[in-house]
Amino acid sequence: MLGAPDTDPTDNGNTGTAAPGRGTPDAGADAPPAGGDNSNLLFGNPSGAQANIVSAENYLIDQKYYVESYSMTRGIPNWVSWHLDPNNFNGAVTRKDDFASFTGLPTNWYQVQSNSYSGSGFDRGHNCPSGDRTSSSGANSATFLMTNMIPQAPNNNQKTWESFESYLRAQALNGYEVYVMMGSYGTGGIGSASASVISTINNGKVTVPANVWKVAVLLKTGDNDLSRVTPSTRVIAINTPNVNTIGANWKDYIVTVRDIESATGYNLLSNLPQNIQDVVEKVKDPGN
Repeated sequence: MLGAPDTDPTDNGNTGTAAPGRGTPDAGADAPPAGGDNSNLLFGNPSGAQANIVSAENYLIDQKYYVESYSMTRGIPNWVSWHLDPNNFNGAVTRKDDFASFTGLPTNWYQVQSNSYSGSGFDRGHNCPSGDRTSSSGANSATFLMTNMIPQAPNNNQKTWESFESYLRAQALNGYEVYVMMGSYGTGGIGSASASVISTINNGKVTVPANVWKVAVLLKTGDNDLSRVTPSTRVIAINTPNVNTIGANWKDYIVTVRDIESATGYNLLSNLPQNIQDVVEKVKDPGN
């Protein structure tokens, strides 16, 4: 099964009192391993993020079911990275919708709350999707931490991105495992509340990104994953404007990995040999 769509009216129905916060989830048996095959950062740490308060704009957080780089001043992730195979979305639990602030941030950092996007015209857009993590309550709840969210234009979230997420899950059901990196950059998007570009919400504490991107490496299910990447390995990259007038077809937004690297300054897929990177990062996927 593909699992329920990752978006839901509650993504934007975030009014009322803030929910209690949560810390880093316990890593259940269903969590990806900390290193090696199937680990969330197997293909590299694209920004050199560190779990150190001096790295406040590029702060590494291991949420066990995904790993991220977080920006203190933007109040959103820079990028999130995870591994996907059918074991991760086996439907053991349904979507929990338990949005919550993340209490594991360093002392005195602002914690974005479950209701911080209320009335903004932007969804609480998942980076690591709820639909990719239905193997346990812990796995699914991990995706509802607000440190996994960006203010995302509703049509961008509910149509374009939902369809790409479902496509990748379908590939996983068709004999592939997928390594995914998703992120955002820039400032200013257009949501559903106004035709104007909005730079921040939540009294300036949460930045609205201008663009939302994703890179997915598709490998036939197997072992020794890094060494199995060849010049012909399929790598899909998309880059979408964070606007509500976006088209629903993700294939209209296919770019190359190098395009995203140019826009962000990141070194994506950095754990691959350079000669392999130089091929797969320049290929624009046909979207078949």
